[in-house]
Amino acid sequence: MSVELDVFVGNTTIMDKEVYQLWLNGYTVNDAVKVRIDGGIMEECEASVEVLLSDTMDQYRTFQMCERLLHHPAKLANQIIFQIPPDRQAMLIERYYAFDDAFAREVLGKKLSKGTKKDLDDVSAKTNITLKSCRRQFDNFKRVFKVVEELKGPLVENIRQHFLLPDQLARDYAAVVFFANNRFETGKKKLQYLTFQDFALCAGQLINNWTVGAVDNMMEDMDVDLDKEFLQDLKELKILITDKDLLDQHKSLVCTALRGKTNVFTEMEANFKNLSRGLVNIAAKLINAKDVRDFFIDLVEKFIEPCRSDRWTSIDVNLYLTHYTNSAHILDTFKHHGVWTRYMGVIKSCILKMYHE
Repeated sequence: MSVELDVFVGNTTIMDKEVYQLWLNGYTVNDAVKVRIDGGIMEECEASVEVLLSDTMDQYRTFQMCERLLHHPAKLANQIIFQIPPDRQAMLIERYYAFDDAFAREVLGKKLSKGTKKDLDDVSAKTNITLKSCRRQFDNFKRVFKVVEELKGPLVENIRQHFLLPDQLARDYAAVVFFANNRFETGKKKLQYLTFQDFALCAGQLINNWTVGAVDNMMEDMDVDLDKEFLQDLKELKILITDKDLLDQHKSLVCTALRGKTNVFTEMEANFKNLSRGLVNIAAKLINAKDVRDFFIDLVEKFIEPCRSDRWTSIDVNLYLTHYTNSAHILDTFKHHGVWTRYMGVIKSCILKMYHE
């Protein structure tokens, strides 16, 4: 008896996006099968549990074999073992390097070392992210950090080019690298309300305005190290609080501009000198490594908390910082306009992002 069969032969590697995500999330094969069954795949495909298990195991093996190529994304396009279309390659890379904001928030500012990796059990329990996924994300952070720390040029662009990541993901990795390099304190209780994206925006501001790379994008230290010359120049801003006449003049200009424009004018006027001392002292101390690490806690304690206790809105904060910054340029004997603009532009952006009402 003869049997007719339709046969199709191809060499494109079959990869199911849903199964890939389950693998990335650290699910075992059996757990992945359960998720697929719950999703109704057996009714869709009229497959048995055995076939579904076999298919899931086969795809997991493929992903594991691809993983070493994903560590060096450029190799994925040039290898001949797996026939993967370019759009599918981009998906594999982007998802492999994607990370959970909750995980990133836990390790942000910590040294990307074996010691931190040992604590991932606790991070997994706290974030409800599987340990396997936590390890993948941590190893990705460490891999990106090691590659870009040896490179000259813009940090975000280096990450984008070497790991073939989309722009926003490259920017988020730049934030992780920047925080790991400068060891900013992010774990204190007063900072717990801040999200990874809050810190990431601040990192972008610091990278674009306060680093060596912000002045010369082909400098040896690229965008990871703060510009020491700029930090030294910030000490000159102390004249705004040490010169009594200048302090009084600054207060007068700001209060004149704010009068009648806010419901918390009385509080703004009463607290002007304390707030100004807080912001200027932060600037003057940034030449010290410890004070760089405490940058965010200082912003919260010296400015954000006092404003919150007086019930300023975000609009009030924006209004105050705008006039506070602009009024300094009108002061007769104040000469440090470039440094002031460079400093306050970042301070204003960071405070507005960190100010949760």
